[in-house]
Amino acid sequence: MGVMVDEGDAAPDFTAPLANGDIAEFTLSENLDDAPLVLAFFPGAFTSVCSHEMNTFQDRLADFEDVGATVYGISVDSPFALNEFRDKLDLEFGLISDADKEIIDQYGIGMDFADLGVHDVAKRAVFVVNGDGDVTYAWVSDDPGVEPDYDEVESAAADA
Repeated sequence: MGVMVDEGDAAPDFTAPLANGDIAEFTLSENLDDAPLVLAFFPGAFTSVCSHEMNTFQDRLADFEDVGATVYGISVDSPFALNEFRDKLDLEFGLISDADKEIIDQYGIGMDFADLGVHDVAKRAVFVVNGDGDVTYAWVSDDPGVEPDYDEVESAAADA
């Protein structure tokens, strides 16, 4: 497991499937023109807290767009499951599939629910990446029941 990425670090680059209604290839470094990028990691699609978090990002999407930010959700679910999740919640932003669990390793935010037999899912975390590819905001929770401070994320995106 990598060391957790923090503010001031260069955001680890990655290429992964993007569920956006279809399935496309997404490479972080090739999307810095859309920065600031809000990377919202969540443990699993179709779970109650993750659904609430993604709905909240959707509800606030216009506010993020107003400050020029692009929001992405990221989980270890398959891109097919993530497209279903997007449809169910009517999300207008893309969801990145880290099915190979490489991104959570690079960002140092994997966690296990050992009692459930579930290993290597993303901790609930949010990173804001600026146009230079640097992390300007990092929030990681060890408690999957805790959601980010959306006002704080939005203001970090505005400042990025």
